[in-house]
Amino acid sequence: MVDRVVALIVASGAAWEPEALRLLGDHPRVVVLKRCVDLDDLLAAATAGQADVAVIGIDAPGLDRIAVDHLRANGVRPVAIASGGATLDGGRIRAGRIGIRSVVTDDRLDTLADLLCADDQPPTQVRRPEAPAPERPPGGRAATVPGRVVAVWGPSGSGRTTVASALAAEIARRRRPAVLVDADPYGGAVAQQLGILDEVSGLLAAARLEASGHLEDRLGSVQRGLDQHLSVVTGLPRADRWVEVRTGTLDALLALARARAEVVVDTGFSLEEDAAPDLGGRPGRNHLTLAALDAADEVLVVGGADPVGLSRLARGLVEVRERRVGAPVQVVVNRMRPTLGWTEREIVAMVSGFARPSAIHFLPDDQPAVDRALVAGRTLVESGDSDLGRAVARIVDGLLPPVG
Repeated sequence: MVDRVVALIVASGAAWEPEALRLLGDHPRVVVLKRCVDLDDLLAAATAGQADVAVIGIDAPGLDRIAVDHLRANGVRPVAIASGGATLDGGRIRAGRIGIRSVVTDDRLDTLADLLCADDQPPTQVRRPEAPAPERPPGGRAATVPGRVVAVWGPSGSGRTTVASALAAEIARRRRPAVLVDADPYGGAVAQQLGILDEVSGLLAAARLEASGHLEDRLGSVQRGLDQHLSVVTGLPRADRWVEVRTGTLDALLALARARAEVVVDTGFSLEEDAAPDLGGRPGRNHLTLAALDAADEVLVVGGADPVGLSRLARGLVEVRERRVGAPVQVVVNRMRPTLGWTEREIVAMVSGFARPSAIHFLPDDQPAVDRALVAGRTLVESGDSDLGRAVARIVDGLLPPVG
């Protein structure tokens, strides 16, 4: 037991609030520091570092995993008050999903003060249905294995979105589940490129579900299926909406998706970190790109084969090397054509002067194949056989481990 507990409380006008205030005020070990008018007021008060516990109505507007993480980061332990008759679990599943371990129902408020004073409360156990075991074909080996995360990054104008879409489509063509995630914080183009008329951004929907603790249960709702094996998480509809995707959203999305499929991430062009983080806890604009690189099993750095593209590629390789110290990357030289006047061997020598990639791939300048797919709103695989499609298939050969 602790000597004294300083508590904050926010109830949003709930019926249990007067009784809770009376019980806490009468308890010799509890000091109610402030009755907060809303969640923002509670988070601001917690930042002052004077409170030990926050008593929160489970239905308080804005209460999500981000708010709970903010409280814990400031040393404030959240305790939720739930309706005793509303659900069979007393609100514990909802609380557990957003990270609140202690829950008291409104018909047992007499236990609230003692719970606040106890410092050895065990975490709330949230029971989830177990995922079914993968089916095994004759011979005994599982037909599905956990996937890999492949981040496709490149400087502006390199064609990384075209490459990312083609890679995902080729993986799906091999009957491997594939998820293409548009994580460009400057406004995604995957949906437009593939002809997806989706009014709801999959990335923004994932951000809302992750904040409320429901992303794992509703992962399928943020994906748009293109065929039996390929689905897409569409990106931001406007560039200014990057602020709605909080830190940790993409990490959670990729971790859940890779458990079921191969994941290809189309990233932004910038790796710059904000020098001065937002005071409200908002991440920097490029946190989506940086998170994708950090979570990736393989990083493909895409650059153009022309003088401007190669110059940007060289600078980009230095940036990626500083971000992924010691981790190998693969280089994709896009739109390679003989009219430029240099050979693949000369480009390899240039690239090797800036980095030691594990592989260097060359994609031909096959504009007719790209145009056919783009005008029809289809993937490169769907638009028919092409030199570019065969070159992408060779990249996938090196990315995917063989499956029995």
